[in-house]
Amino acid sequence: MTTPKPLSDRWRFLESEGAPRMLVEALKTYGVAETLGTGDTAEILAWAREVGGWVAGWYDADATPWCGLWMAVIAKRAGKAVELKNPLAALSWIEWGDDAPLDERGRWRPELGDVCVFTRRGGGHVGLYVGETPDGRYLHILGGNQSDKVSITRIAVDRLVAARRLYRIGKPSNVRRIVMAADGPVSTNEA
Repeated sequence: MTTPKPLSDRWRFLESEGAPRMLVEALKTYGVAETLGTGDTAEILAWAREVGGWVAGWYDADATPWCGLWMAVIAKRAGKAVELKNPLAALSWIEWGDDAPLDERGRWRPELGDVCVFTRRGGGHVGLYVGETPDGRYLHILGGNQSDKVSITRIAVDRLVAARRLYRIGKPSNVRRIVMAADGPVSTNEA
């Protein structure tokens, strides 16, 4: 297993968050990157074996989109049942967990650690909410296969198609909206 890369000063506060469990597990994978070219990253391929089932036999190259694979291994490590027909398909995560809150206009209002599902050209993307911009136009998302690695990037909120809650008994006390300044590039295609 790869040693997680250190978070930048901006995101270091996440290391002191003790919940939700999926966020804690996700941070342990921060910085894992796919091997560009013909090679594969052994750790990403090992995630498929860890998820098990048909995924273990089917997923054989990190050039295959892996945000759903990353989410499945994070959920499993956090003790969550992943009962999706195809956890590799990012859009299938719309069916997982419970609805996150909606605002007064019926838009998703994700909070720390919520699973966020997005559309993109050619498919979808899935990651975890770690913040948002003051204008509400972008979400800061911790996810796999973002610029070919586990990273935090900004994604336009108008691409968000679902926000899912991952705990059923008691909301952790640190789950909240986190408003942070917008900087860095905006991701437009996470494949």
